[in-house]
Amino acid sequence: MGNTKDSIKKIAIHLGLVFLTITILSFIFLKIYLPSYTNHGQTVTVPNLEGFEVGELEKFLSDRDLTYEVNIDSGYSVEAKPFSVLKQNPGPDSKVKKGRKIYVTLNARNAPLIKMPNLVNSLLKNAQEILGNIGLVRGEIIYVPDIGINVVLEQKYRGRNIDEGFEIPKGSQIDLVVGDGLGNQILEVPSLTGLDEIDAEFLIIGSGLRMGNINYVETDSVAPGIIIRQMPPAGVSVKTGEPIEIWISEGKKGTNNF
Repeated sequence: MGNTKDSIKKIAIHLGLVFLTITILSFIFLKIYLPSYTNHGQTVTVPNLEGFEVGELEKFLSDRDLTYEVNIDSGYSVEAKPFSVLKQNPGPDSKVKKGRKIYVTLNARNAPLIKMPNLVNSLLKNAQEILGNIGLVRGEIIYVPDIGINVVLEQKYRGRNIDEGFEIPKGSQIDLVVGDGLGNQILEVPSLTGLDEIDAEFLIIGSGLRMGNINYVETDSVAPGIIIRQMPPAGVSVKTGEPIEIWISEGKKGTNNF
C-alpha cells in the first residue's frame, strides 16, 4: 500500500515538472523568441516620398531602416520632374517593420504619345471632359460667328488644326474654336463717339459685336475718359462678332484739370 502511494506521488511530481517545463518553454517561445523573430514592436512610419527624385531615395530610406524598389511601369505628370516619385506602396504614414521594401512608381522622362480625339461638332462641355479624361489640357477658347452655340468647330495644337488620330504628347494644350451662336449676320456699327468706356462696351456687346483694342490719346480739348475715335467707324456694315477698336481721351501729362 505504501509503495502504491509513493508511486502515485512520484508520478504526480513528474507530471508537475513536465507541466512546469512546458509552461516555461511556452512563455519563452511566445514572449521572447517569437517577438524577436518577427521584430515585434520594431515598426517604423513610412514617409511621404512623392516628389523625391530616385537618386535621393536610397539614403533617405536607409536612414529610416527602409529600402525601396522601382516598379517596372512608370507614370507621367506634367507638373512632376522626370524620374521623381509619383506613387508609393505602402502609402505615407503606414506602420511597417524595419527593413520593409517600399515600391515606388516614377515619372517618365518623356510624355507618352496619345492619339487626338475628334472634338469637332461636340459641345464645348463634352470636349473639355474628353480632353481631361485622356490627359490633354484645354487651352484657349476662340469664339467665332456660327449658329451653333458652344459647338466646337476646330481643334488646334500649337496654332495649327489637328486631325483625329494625330499623335501628340500627353499634357499638351489644345485650343478650341467655338461657335458663338450668333451666325454671320450683317450688323451696322453704332456710334461710340462721346461715350465713356463702360457705356461703349455695353453698346458694343449689345449690338452683337465685341470689344477690340483700347487706345489712349493725350488731349486737352476733350474731357478724360471720353471716346474720340472708333474703328470701324459708325454706320459701316460688319459681321457679327467683329471687334471694335476705340480711342479714349486722357489729360495731357503735367496739365491740371479742374
